[in-house]
Order: sequence, then structure tokens, then C-alpha cells
Amino acid sequence: MGTVHARSLDPLPMHGPELGVHADDMEAPETEHGPKQEVLENKDVVVQRVHIDGLGRTKEDFLTCEIAEVFRAGNLIDVMRRSHDARQKLLRLGIFRKVEVVIDTSRGEHALPNGLDVTFEVTELRRVTGSYNTMVGNNEGSMVRFEPQIWTCHCGISVSIMILLLRTGEGPDPHVLSLQVLGLKLPNVFGRAEKLTFQFSYGTKETSYGLSFFKPQPGRFERNVSVSLYKVTGQFPWSSLRETDRGVSAELSFPVWTTRHTVKWEGVWRELGCLARTASFAVRQESGHSLKSSLSHAMVVDTRNSSILPRRGGLLKIHQELAGYTGGDASFLKEDFELQLNKTLFWDSVLSASLWGGLLLPIGDKPTNIADRFYLGGPTSIRGFSMYSMGPQSEGDFLGGEAYWAGGLHLYTPLPFRPGRASFGDLFRTHFFLNAGNLCNLSYGEGPQAHLKKLAECIRWSYGLGLVLRLGNIARLELNYCIPMGVQSGDRICDGVQFGAGIRFL
Repeated sequence: MGTVHARSLDPLPMHGPELGVHADDMEAPETEHGPKQEVLENKDVVVQRVHIDGLGRTKEDFLTCEIAEVFRAGNLIDVMRRSHDARQKLLRLGIFRKVEVVIDTSRGEHALPNGLDVTFEVTELRRVTGSYNTMVGNNEGSMVRFEPQIWTCHCGISVSIMILLLRTGEGPDPHVLSLQVLGLKLPNVFGRAEKLTFQFSYGTKETSYGLSFFKPQPGRFERNVSVSLYKVTGQFPWSSLRETDRGVSAELSFPVWTTRHTVKWEGVWRELGCLARTASFAVRQESGHSLKSSLSHAMVVDTRNSSILPRRGGLLKIHQELAGYTGGDASFLKEDFELQLNKTLFWDSVLSASLWGGLLLPIGDKPTNIADRFYLGGPTSIRGFSMYSMGPQSEGDFLGGEAYWAGGLHLYTPLPFRPGRASFGDLFRTHFFLNAGNLCNLSYGEGPQAHLKKLAECIRWSYGLGLVLRLGNIARLELNYCIPMGVQSGDRICDGVQFGAGIRFL
């Protein structure tokens, strides 16, 4: 059975048969017999010891806070509930593959008549896990086929090769890009739920890497610190821009009542270049090197039952970023927010309303950088417009804006006639949507009323209907028929069928 670790109210050895009561059975105690029901619910018990069986590299003292509440149980039902909560806390640490609970009567010379012992049987994750992906595609196509294959090596590294075949028009795109992605993860590095993650990608036109270290506070997993070192390259065809970032960041996350806060410092060396020879002069002016050192704070209140397709609850995100006071040549104050409300209606339909907004204020005489501005449009924001292809632009290149707002109203309904109900069909929803928003630059010599007036002018909006597919609680796909309205000169639209994939939608 391996090594048994115990925390005890009385330093006594544990003996006795296992009753085999698991945490998963807590919510359904037997109720057939009246006397047994009375014993389970009304008889006082004392938890004398809690064992953790199966620990290897995990430090025993680190888990003390996670299981401490079990000792405070007063009856058997309470023991089962608190044991279940402790099991969930242990799984949340991300260091165990499996956690089972066994409740046993206390035996021995000094065992109490109503004494219980609780044992958590854990299976630790392997020291190293990893993945290898090969992706083939381009920036302009649409995914038409997905072929995954997975192998597991003796060392515990899971290897998968995913080939995304992308096509444009009627024939295959001759400009095919290949990207090899290697990921390694070391969970529980020092035995206290630390996590070290490394990812390296090598492609036809780019090489990126990232190294991050995560450390939670003992007993309070919500409070954690992470440090990251990275290099990442992105291509933004709507702006004819290529950006390479090399940076380091340190982040502290902690809860306050019902809110979650994140404080972050980031230092990044940014290299901007033109993606094409036809790039506009405005984009060429932005090319070159810059240093950004910024402090940011984010607050999140999330009461939704799901982050992908919620049926009820709300979300509030507020983010502030201040750059320039800790070094670097980028100086600005950036504020943005996200608000979402969801309400279940009749016939299993859901009404959802969202509102986004943001403001970028330069500090000093230097104008804002194209990499720091807001972008709007596309299947994840204002549907019916091409990706980030609305607002200020020069010679066909979109330059982003210093202020924006966007709102959305959705009515989600089940599929007609409910095919596949209570199974695969529940992953699909139909939806009717109405989106609106605006993106612009501001003249900071003018007052707030002039700014609001400018944001209220020339509003882009669209409406339509479509089909939504939920991919677990990770992402979602949308296939919509869009009718864009309020189109301004220079905007790129996607009138008709539009496909979108992502984790954040307006």
C-alpha cells in the first residue's frame, strides 16, 4: 500500500477493517432503514486521525491545511461532506492523478467508541509530462479537416501529431506554413505543488518559446505567484505588421471576498516590422524596436455556471495597465472592461447581454504605439466584419484605436426538435444576435463630451443567426449568417456566412 502519513488528535496506531465509503458516494447515503438513517445523521463522531496514503515526492506538511477541516466534523454525514471537500482541494492542486477516500472506525487500546479514521489514497502525477504537435496551415484559410494521432511513450510523455489542412478558394494554398510545437511540464517540482512549464515552437517563419514557474501559497491555492520568460512572434495581416516580443513577467494572484485580483509586472523588448512590401507608410513609421515596462491590475467577478455557454450568472472584468514609470520608452495608461449578464428564459432558451469598452491615454508628448491600441471586428466581436478590420486605417492597413466600445445581445435556443437531447445534441445551440460598436482615436485637447460624441458617431452594427458548438469548457465554434450594417469607408466586411473559433466572444 505504500507509505502511510497521518495527522492525529491522539498519537495512536491505526488498525481496523476498511468500510470502503468513498467521497463520490457522499451525496447518496442509504435511506432504506430508519434506524440506520438515525445513526448516520444524529450520532456524534470524532475524527481521530487523517491518513494520506501514496505520497512520494509531495511534502506531507504542505497538505495539512487542505485536510484540516475534516477534524472539525461532528457526525458521519459531516465527515463525508468535509472529506469530499478535502478531496476536491487535493485534486485542485494539480499534483495528483487520482484521490480516493476511505472512512474507517478507529481501533486500538485508546480508540473512542465513536472515533473515525479517514484515509486519502492518492496517486501522484508523473514527474515529467509533455506533448509534441505538428501543425500545417496558413493565416488566411479555413479549417476543413482535423486528423489527430496520439502515442504514449514509456517515460510518460504523450506525443500527438495534429495536421490542420487549410484551404483557400477552390484549391490548396501554395503558401503552406509548418509549425512544430514541443511542450514539457514538471508538476510538483519541489513537492509543494510548484509547476514548471516549457514550450518551444519552431515554424517555417518563426521560432517562439516560453518558460514559466508557478508557486501556490500553502493552504490557499487561490493565492499564487508565477514568473515567466518568453519570446513570441505574431503576424497581423490586417495591419501588415509582424511583431516579436522578448520579455519577462512576474504575477501575483489572490482573492478578495468574491473577487479575484491579479497584479503583474512585465518588461518586454518589442520588435515591429512590415509583413509585406505593400505595407503603408504609417505602419513603416511604427517599425523598429521599443521597450515596455508596465504594471497592471485585473479584477474579475464571475458568477456564471459556464465560461463558454453560460445559462445564468454574470461576469465583470476590469483591467488597468500603467507603462513608463518603471522604465522603457512606452508611456501610457490603458483601461478596459468587460461586462456580461445571462438569464434563463422559457423553453430552455437563454438571453445574454455583453458590453466591452476601453480607453488608451498617452503619457507625455509621444503618441501611442500600434501594438498597444485596441482592435475591433471579426467573428468574436462585431460579427459581419473581417478580423480587426474596422476603424482607423491607412492605405488598407488597420492601425487600431485609442477608444472603443462594443455591445452584443444574444438569444440562445436548443436545436429545433431537440435531436440528440441529453447527449451530443446538447453541445449545440442556435442563436440570434445583434452586435454594435465603434473604434476611434481621440483628440485629447477636447473635453469628455466631445470624446463621447465621437464614439457615438458612425456606429457599426450587425445582426444575424447561427449555430454554436461548445467544445467542453475550453472553447466554442460559431457558424453564422451575418448582415453587417453601418459600414464605413475602408471597413472590410464579411457579408453572409462567417466562421469563428475562440474562448472569448462578444
